Amino acid sequence: MTDDPPAGMNGRERLSLRLLSIFSALMGGATTKEAAEGLGISQPAVSNGIKQLETMLGVNLFERLHRRLEPTEEAFQLYAEIQPVFSIVRGFEARAKAMRLGVSGRLRILSTPPLGHSVAAKALSAFLQSRPDVTVSYDVRRLESVVDAVHNGTVDVGLGLGFDAHQTLNIEVLAWVDLVCLVPADHPLAEAEAISVQDLKDHDHIGLDAESPLGNTIRTIFIRERVDYAPRVEVRYCATAAVLSEAVGVATIVDPFTALGIPPSQVARPLIPACTIPVALMYRAGVPRPALVSAYVNEVRKMLRGMGRDPLDMSG
Repeated sequence: MTDDPPAGMNGRERLSLRLLSIFSALMGGATTKEAAEGLGISQPAVSNGIKQLETMLGVNLFERLHRRLEPTEEAFQLYAEIQPVFSIVRGFEARAKAMRLGVSGRLRILSTPPLGHSVAAKALSAFLQSRPDVTVSYDVRRLESVVDAVHNGTVDVGLGLGFDAHQTLNIEVLAWVDLVCLVPADHPLAEAEAISVQDLKDHDHIGLDAESPLGNTIRTIFIRERVDYAPRVEVRYCATAAVLSEAVGVATIVDPFTALGIPPSQVARPLIPACTIPVALMYRAGVPRPALVSAYVNEVRKMLRGMGRDPLDMSG
């Protein structure tokens, strides 16, 4: 690779940004040596670049006086014409730097409802406060849609509950949290410090669809405790289960994020045996994580502190 600017098609030289950069450096008062050092090229490349530019334009740009290149009147006029170009370039460089540092750009987030309506939303608020130049696409959908969107690259990051590995995605567990049992405040089990699966066998409850990760996990607990899993009503989402629990007056088992939004007429109690599930971060395999994603994930981690156990604590 040479220091000289490249030639265009059919042997014709094209007006390149590099040639204009050499011209701009000399117009700024730099010597050929200073221009070369500033641009990271050789001194002969500076001289040759100016000669090429003069030949292409058919205009004499500099005169050598007292061992310096002095701009001609034509050079001053042309220099004024190209100033907007360098303003655009400087803006481009600043924008790229801001994106690299995670303070500018666009972030696309997709989450399942329990996280999307709680810690993920609060993390977004903290994330945006110090990033006025960042725009965000934020949505909440069922888990299958989140997985598909991350896999297809239509979002930068996905958040979900209940699994810690996937065949096509990179999964990072941000925390481990325990499911809880919700009951109305006037329910017979409301005074208990904790509610067991054995307690629930004598009471109606709202169940989660067994086809969902959380529903399957809850059913497995009932099987292990040798209690028939026979919910009076079965629903898809934890939020729906919480609403029906309060409306119908029965118990339900949900994630702790859904429990954050219950009314005073409901209470949340620890579930026995404890059922710990992962809070999963999803992103595409083989794709470097952008700085904006890392910055947002750090805010999510902060919001999760105190709500569960760190993955490192679970390794032992």
